[in-house]
Amino acid sequence: MSSAQFAGSSLASSASPRAASSRRNFLFGRMRAVESALRPPWALEEEAFVARCTRCDQCIEACPTTILVRMDGGFPGVDFSRGECTFCSDCVAACEPMALRRDDVSIAPWDRVAVIGEACLAARGVECRVCGEACPEGAIRFRPRHGGVAYPELDPIACTACGACIGPCPARAIDSRARHSLLTESER
Repeated sequence: MSSAQFAGSSLASSASPRAASSRRNFLFGRMRAVESALRPPWALEEEAFVARCTRCDQCIEACPTTILVRMDGGFPGVDFSRGECTFCSDCVAACEPMALRRDDVSIAPWDRVAVIGEACLAARGVECRVCGEACPEGAIRFRPRHGGVAYPELDPIACTACGACIGPCPARAIDSRARHSLLTESER
């Protein structure tokens, strides 16, 4: 299956749009659009979050799964290589400056979804179902394929972007993206 075929399937590209900013990149004119770091669940919009967050590390210390870490500028961010988010909201309770707010329990923690990229072992003909086994929501299922290994299919409705599938992936083929940045069927 070519990379063009993956773009319209559940195996979309996993190349992260994040770019490390540095003085060296600036001086050599290598400036790219930078997606802000993934903030803890129920974080305010980036500008408001940065204005309110005091970088006290209380949310990091409160996280039972230790996925919250200090990122650029000392602000907290999520590192799914360390585990998954259980959406316990301990970080929200610990945030005194209210940069993390959960006013309505029906509001999702973030508007994200997992994305399975071309580096997926199944796309290379290797049987692997680690992501499906790790997903607590059952959002990743495997579609049998005649004469080959089953391909993973992600149900974006069921996916909470908890990150449970990201860390265990042996090919590092899974990432988390903002839902609004994904193409809809009519845009493909």
